[in-house]
Amino acid sequence: MGLSRLAALHGVATSYSPSPDVTVSVPDDTVIAVLAALGVDAGTPADVRKCLAAAESRSRLLPPTVVVWDGEPLPSALAGLPPGSTVTVEPEPSDSSGHPAGRPPAPLSMRARAAGPVSGAPAGSRAPGSPAADAPGTAPGETAEGAVPPRGDEAATAPAPPAWWIPPPHGVHRIHVRTPDNRRATATLVAAPPRVPQPPERTHGFLVQLYSLLSARSWGMGDLGDLTDLAVWAGRSVGSGFVQVNPLHAAVPGKPTDPSPYRPSSRRFPDPVHLHVESIPEYGHVRDRATLDDLRQDAAALSEAVLNKGALIDRDAVWELKRQALELVVRVPLTPGRRADYCDFLAEQGQALEDHALWCALAEVHGPDWHTWPEALRDPRSPGTARARSELLDRVDFHCRLAWLTAGQLAAAQRAAEDAGMGVGIVHDLAVGVHPAGADTWSQQEAFAHGMSVGAPPDAFNARGQDWGLPPWRPDVLAATGYAAYRGLLRGLLAHAGALRIDHVMGLFRLWWVPEGRPPTDGTYVAYDAEAMLAVLVLEAHRARTAVVGEDLGTVAPGVREALARRGVLGTSVLWFERDWEGDGRPLAPEKWRRDCLATATTHDLPSTAARLTGDHVTLRHRLGLLTRSLEEELTEDATDTAEWLALLARLRMLPEGDGDEEAAVRAVHRFLRRTPARMTGVWLPDTVGDRRPQNLPGTWDQYPNWRLPIADPEGHPVTLEEITASPRLHALMEVLRPRKPHTAPPGERRP
Repeated sequence: MGLSRLAALHGVATSYSPSPDVTVSVPDDTVIAVLAALGVDAGTPADVRKCLAAAESRSRLLPPTVVVWDGEPLPSALAGLPPGSTVTVEPEPSDSSGHPAGRPPAPLSMRARAAGPVSGAPAGSRAPGSPAADAPGTAPGETAEGAVPPRGDEAATAPAPPAWWIPPPHGVHRIHVRTPDNRRATATLVAAPPRVPQPPERTHGFLVQLYSLLSARSWGMGDLGDLTDLAVWAGRSVGSGFVQVNPLHAAVPGKPTDPSPYRPSSRRFPDPVHLHVESIPEYGHVRDRATLDDLRQDAAALSEAVLNKGALIDRDAVWELKRQALELVVRVPLTPGRRADYCDFLAEQGQALEDHALWCALAEVHGPDWHTWPEALRDPRSPGTARARSELLDRVDFHCRLAWLTAGQLAAAQRAAEDAGMGVGIVHDLAVGVHPAGADTWSQQEAFAHGMSVGAPPDAFNARGQDWGLPPWRPDVLAATGYAAYRGLLRGLLAHAGALRIDHVMGLFRLWWVPEGRPPTDGTYVAYDAEAMLAVLVLEAHRARTAVVGEDLGTVAPGVREALARRGVLGTSVLWFERDWEGDGRPLAPEKWRRDCLATATTHDLPSTAARLTGDHVTLRHRLGLLTRSLEEELTEDATDTAEWLALLARLRMLPEGDGDEEAAVRAVHRFLRRTPARMTGVWLPDTVGDRRPQNLPGTWDQYPNWRLPIADPEGHPVTLEEITASPRLHALMEVLRPRKPHTAPPGERRP
């Protein structure tokens, strides 16, 4: 009981339920190892008793983080303060747009009194003249973007805040409390709007892995120039509202580099391999044109090999060519205006960029795993690291410059998407974690749980569980630091996004931790302060005016989807998984789908629609030895599942062409998606040309070329961006998603 109690106090689960009627106990060794990673020694019964006594003897006046939502009652931690308590809020500095900057505003001082209503004021409302009476860019009385205004009856009955409470501006602040008996407490205070901004009503767009989208001008893989071109074409030609891409996070360099975009070195900064080199203004002023021409010829040869000779995308070869070109580009002096912009970028990014660029420079000398560096360099704040930085100033500046250039092209892509009429624009993707040897784990060592990896517990689809090789954030350190790392990460990603997709969004609530050296079955769940994680997310999305989509597929704890929906975070609904699981198990009718979601037929981890319809995905897994049953059994089950969906499509008159027409069936699937109330409908770009190959096949490493395939036609021949946009198959599919224009009667037949 002592170990269980200690674990509960630190958010560590001692059991879990893979299904409603099954409970699995977590091994004590696992619990002890996880507690150790959280700085709690539970190695012996005596240690447990000592730590438990210490934990239970601490009487906290406030939790580490207090969240206040606009328009909602104060949390009990504040509403229940003893009368006469002194409360002081130190607001974070902010500029005119609400972003952290500048000189701190004056503290807000108040004194707690017995609870009493404020006449006519809904909970959390800001009176005129208070520090945040009106959101930036909103006229008095208007509702800030993303907020849900209460109906008249709700406003009248909403619980009012205590009379003493002065609502602070939106932000992450420090709150200090002193009670009449002189108890004191300090905590992080997150003041957030109630919901993230919402996308326009009913929009559709494309989902694409950017590296797979080669154009005639690519350097062997898709880049930000190709993304911009796709967005402009999609917005202007087929009325799309967004383009969603894979994570563009900075990768861990190496030969070979880990090609997975979901295991990056840093989630805070983008990877310059995505740069379209010719679009950099200084490119045209490089004096050594002969070398540039040679590099471009080599890049053309890389693309030719991928597009016409069966080669896989070689990220390392692409980066080597781009790196050489960029070394020449950065020698060109910046114009005064460009220099000023670069200096502003350096000041804005601050220590985080310095650390990232220094890690990149040190990795060039000592290799990409900082655990193997000379001991003095393993600490980013050591005197040895400071000396190394002074010796590598030119390389540090080189990597800072690349981060600036990449951020500029990301911003240009979003502007181009908006100018093309897209209501959302570029949807960026946030991976669930980072590589254990990368820049983030080096520069933020105290924030990560050492000796732990994030994964997934055993379930009906994977009896062995999963270990993703990603070190988790420590929830206690996040809280103690005011969620600084999390806030900086979100702010960087949202700066140039129309929306943000969060991979495994359930990680805001809990993550499955696997101790190093143990199988995933010996892991356990560790809880995060979901209220604080959501509040910071809503706050940063509100500041950036971006929508948020959560990938909530797989095992989802009760209440998680409801909590996300309450805060305006859209879910993800994949057609083949949407069944009446609480009823007859048959495909879910379109009108029963949830509204607040991104609806799609597939994702990067799933078979393409053509492969699903034909059963090709089953035979692929059979060839790779991944099936756990006979091929015949798997094909029969898959065909039955597909037939149920096709029968529903036929009953709904969405398949007028009848059976046997693959292209027609793909169109019917998307007719169905459009019939649902989903706010966003995503079209997997490879589906538009009949590609049968998955971009990633979970459960494989070197058996399948994950993350290295270009988009291809049904025969597996790679196709370029230019060929995709001209494809009759694509245009026939997109006609399905075009909103129908209302019929206009001839002038003589119009009613007066």
